[in-house]
Amino acid sequence: MGLAQQIVLLLHLIAFAALFGGILVQVRRPEPEVNAAMLHGSYTMLITGVVLVVLAEVNDDPTNHLKIGIKLAVSMIITFLVIINRRFSSIPRGLLMLLGLFTLGNATLAVVWQ
Repeated sequence: MGLAQQIVLLLHLIAFAALFGGILVQVRRPEPEVNAAMLHGSYTMLITGVVLVVLAEVNDDPTNHLKIGIKLAVSMIITFLVIINRRFSSIPRGLLMLLGLFTLGNATLAVVWQ
């Protein structure tokens, strides 16, 4: 793995931490909302994920296209839900839990599915 891939992977992990941390912060609030950490984390996670795939393809690394497609779809759903619900002053607790489950599910896919 080249230096560029390692740097982008680090940014991808930081984006995951921002998104999941933003979700965890909202769990304790009486009226949860989409905060800046969730918004920027979801954007960055989506963009760096695509960049990681491009770098892997350029380096002729073996890629599992089904896994990448599923992870891309889940990341796009997370980002879409965060963007749409950013304008509301509060979001339903069920939506917050759904965002958390999608985020953890996406990370689980990355680790477990080799």
